[in-house]
Amino acid sequence: MADLATTFAGIRSPNPFWLASAPPTDKEYNVVRAFEAGWGGVVWKTLGEAGPPVVNVNGPRYAALYSQDRRLIGFNNIELITDRPLETNLEEIARVKRNWPDRAMVVSIMVPCEEHAWKAILPRVEDTGCDGIELNFGCPHGMSERGMGSAVGQVPEYIEMVTRWCKQFTRLPVIVKLTPNVADIKPPALAAHRGGADAVSLINTINSVMGVDLDSLLIYPNTGGFGSHGGYCGPAVKPIAQNMVAEIARTPAMAYLPISGIGGIGNWRDAAEFIALGCGNVQVCTAAMTYGFR
Repeated sequence: MADLATTFAGIRSPNPFWLASAPPTDKEYNVVRAFEAGWGGVVWKTLGEAGPPVVNVNGPRYAALYSQDRRLIGFNNIELITDRPLETNLEEIARVKRNWPDRAMVVSIMVPCEEHAWKAILPRVEDTGCDGIELNFGCPHGMSERGMGSAVGQVPEYIEMVTRWCKQFTRLPVIVKLTPNVADIKPPALAAHRGGADAVSLINTINSVMGVDLDSLLIYPNTGGFGSHGGYCGPAVKPIAQNMVAEIARTPAMAYLPISGIGGIGNWRDAAEFIALGCGNVQVCTAAMTYGFR
């Protein structure tokens, strides 16, 4: 059997196929199932500050767009970051890493754009024994309205500033996850590079409305009589993701910046295309949610 082992930004894994930060990586049970199925690494669902966790939507959080033959075209979510206590997540991350030492364990983080917030959480995450952190500067809904997620990722100066803080407060590799909700992906990527990022990952989801219920005039998805814009992903976003990956990879100033490719990856051919465009590994979300870990 071919040896698919990779080293990405100093993080080793038995293969380049990771699960992206999303519902499939939100708890120990799911991550263990993924590792048992052969995934080389995961990015744990985004953690927030200590204290009361965010309150997620208690009802439908997803909507899908299908072709006429019922193939999935695109997927939308209005889910926020983890709604589980920080302490619970940290305990589970440490246990999974202890039991699966050969797999890549990267932890996604999103806290307010304040130095003390990052300084407080980074040592606690590092103490789990994880292999790296991913800064979630990409989420386009729910958290961006609070000055986090894509609200940071759309401002290169903020990206550089927060990345510098993180490089100061942790010894772990720092991966910056970029938002596609920009006119040009190069300035955000260059800002991450200037800030000292060890790698970038892209794309996060695209801001979207999935349709309108013409009987109720509510947008999809909706719950309790309210709808919301959300993040679009799945097969339809692959061309957008690949264009942005290529833009970064062919920019001389970022020639040696590792890239983790995300967006519409559903089979080995999709993964190979991202790697051919310059990615050191790939991350998968929608396909795992649709078809399972195997």
